[in-house]
Amino acid sequence: MLLALALCLELAAAQAAARAAPPPDLDAWVARAMRTFDVPGLAVAIVKDDAVVVAKGYGARRLGDPAPVDARTLFGIASNTKVFTATALGLLVEEKKIEWDAPVIRYLPAFAMWDPYVTRELTVRDLLVHRSGLGLGAGDLLWWPPSTYNRKEIAYRLRFIPPATSFRSAYAYDNVLYLIAGELIEAVSGETWERFVSSRILKKVGMAGSDVRHSAAAGGGNLAAPHAPIGGKVRPIAPFDSDNTNPAGGINSSAEDMAKWLRVLLSGGRLADGTRLFSTETARQLTTIVTPLPISDPPPELRPLAMNFHGYALGLDVRDYRGHKAVTHTGGLPGYVSRVAFVPDAGVGVAVLTNQESGAAFDSIVFHVLDHYLGAPAFDWIDGYAKLRAREEARTIDEERRAAAHTPSSKPSLPLAAYAGMYRDAWYGEVAIVEDAGTLVMTFSHTPALTGELQHYDHDTFIARWRDRELRADAYVTFALTPDAAIDQAKMRAVSSDTDFSFDFQDLLLKPARARPPQP
Repeated sequence: MLLALALCLELAAAQAAARAAPPPDLDAWVARAMRTFDVPGLAVAIVKDDAVVVAKGYGARRLGDPAPVDARTLFGIASNTKVFTATALGLLVEEKKIEWDAPVIRYLPAFAMWDPYVTRELTVRDLLVHRSGLGLGAGDLLWWPPSTYNRKEIAYRLRFIPPATSFRSAYAYDNVLYLIAGELIEAVSGETWERFVSSRILKKVGMAGSDVRHSAAAGGGNLAAPHAPIGGKVRPIAPFDSDNTNPAGGINSSAEDMAKWLRVLLSGGRLADGTRLFSTETARQLTTIVTPLPISDPPPELRPLAMNFHGYALGLDVRDYRGHKAVTHTGGLPGYVSRVAFVPDAGVGVAVLTNQESGAAFDSIVFHVLDHYLGAPAFDWIDGYAKLRAREEARTIDEERRAAAHTPSSKPSLPLAAYAGMYRDAWYGEVAIVEDAGTLVMTFSHTPALTGELQHYDHDTFIARWRDRELRADAYVTFALTPDAAIDQAKMRAVSSDTDFSFDFQDLLLKPARARPPQP
């Protein structure tokens, strides 16, 4: 009898181990994805049924350096930080220090948006769910690339950004309201966002190797260097090192630590020792859709991504995948992109962190892993994403070809010197244009990296070619004239649709400076 029981227990254990085992081709699949999408190094974490199945590094931390990525190598997780900020607010709700649906001005009386109604009605929950009326990435130029503004100055300048839609009527991803969430956490708790998240979340989860500052990516140690394709070749680039928006994307973490975080998310807030980081009610709030997203067909190369519902919760994206509720988020910074995803009813979660800007790489791995645990039909995600990338690259080449096409007979309406001067946007501030040896040079006064020559394109449109070519954000600059041939205004937009949306040039309305800018 005892022997039979022992055999049954042994068999059950073996079956459980088999269910938890990662895809048998995982290493080969990762190697193929890295090779296909030119990724120097990445880290993979897989959790199944409350056990860490994989926490592993692949490839190199930096091209040309033999140091390998391991389970403790740090990567910028970018916007995968947002759920940590949402969790911090959840902890304050549990302590009855704030309420999800209380107005932000109850805790930050000086906070203001463009519309007084929105200022009065915008709630703590609204800070997290991308439905404020701001446009995509609105206000990001206040901090991206690194600017001279501090957090309080950025928060003040939000009131000068016109809305793109009416309040709570549409989804548009933003970062600046997470900065406001960080300010709210500090106002209520008496601790900076960095200190609160470090002590109240990372330390309790056991994420001892992780840190909470963008600037840490410029340090040494076991850190993956950021890489990007510059001039058609992947190479190391400078890390983003401004701490202004740490609440939106500042955490650096590893496969080992992200596996611990996935265990907490999958367990609804329970820590490894059985105690709770956050309550089941907070877990429900974090993963409940607040802002619906429209459903559209996936690219033809990626048919299994078809979905029936999709929306944004609190720092997390929620959708269906292969008939299951899937909770996920991506992160993107110069040289770092990542995805974290978990399927609660299957007890599985996966995180892929990379040191190259290839969403195709992390998604082809994440979906392969999820398919394995969900018993889904085989699909070659690497091939699908490679075909999609080829199509998108063709579009980019066409956009750049159009931008390079200058009509020889087309001339500016005015002498170059007439375009020079100080311009001002109501929310960003000053932008200077000077004539230097027959060339116009544009400089964003609070963003040193945004300095470049204005190359004439057509009529009164120029292209700003930024001297820092790592930005990959050249932009059209179009001047409008008054009836008496003076400069009335200038507007901008990115040359390429591949330009990161945080370069929100399209939101600028540059007017010749005749008055002092708004002051905090």
